Order: sequence, then structure tokens, then C-alpha cells
Amino acid sequence: MDLILWRHAEAQMLRPEKDTPEEDLQRALTAKGERQATRMAEWLNQRLAQSTRVLVSPAVRTQQTAQALGRPFKTVATLAPGAEVDAILQAARWPDGSEPVLIIGHQPTLGMVASQLLSCEPQPWAIKKGAVWWLRQRVREGEDQVVLQAVQSPDCL
Repeated sequence: MDLILWRHAEAQMLRPEKDTPEEDLQRALTAKGERQATRMAEWLNQRLAQSTRVLVSPAVRTQQTAQALGRPFKTVATLAPGAEVDAILQAARWPDGSEPVLIIGHQPTLGMVASQLLSCEPQPWAIKKGAVWWLRQRVREGEDQVVLQAVQSPDCL
């Protein structure tokens, strides 16, 4: 199974002392973020299977990032900012899903998911804005393995 973690592109700044969680959900992409989303969407569309399920946080910035992909997607409330690692894995049906899954979400959760799957320890690994981490679960010689297929930043496209 492939699990592709895509952090939303650059968004308007959060004002922690003033913004409520509801206002945080309404933050939109900046012009730079729109360019990042478009570049990464082009890269992904060259590589994603048609059967890939696309699951997206309800935040405006993730919705806009997903729209750049030009594919149908499902909004999943449990992928909102502050989501738990288990919520991401459950939504993806990891590791037993039959099709690839693209999750468009937030830090620090996506970094925690990557670290949990690659090192068996949830740690606050950094995933850059607009970047993709592509993980693959496979069985080799009777053992489950997680392989890091790709890490791609929109700044390198």
C-alpha cells in the first residue's frame, strides 16, 4: 500500500494570540502557496495511480491545495489541524488498504505519521510546506516493511 503525505502549501500567517481555531481553518493559501500547490500537483499527477483515494482536511488551505490536483477528493473532519496519528492511519486504512491514499494535511501530525511508520516512534519530524513524503508498505521475506519512496519539495520542482 502507498501512503502519500502532502502538507498544504504556504498559507496566510496564523496570529496565535488572536486567531481562534475556527479562524485558523479559514486561512487561505498565499500567492506563493498557490504556485507551490500547482507545481506539486503536476509532479503528483505524473506519478499517482488513477485509483488513488485523496483525503483532505477541512481547512481552507488544504482544500485549495487539493483543488490544484484536479481530482475528486473527500474531506475528512478527523484530518483537521491537531489530528492524531491514529486518525490519519485509520482514515488511510493503513496498512491494509488496497489502493494508494494521498492525505493532504498539517504539521506536526504528518511528520509524526512519517516518523511512526519509518522508525516506530512518533517524533516531530518536519515536513516543509507544500512537500510530499511517499511511503510504501510491503512484505519481504515474510516481514512487513515501510519504504520511503520519495520526498519532494515544491521548491525543487
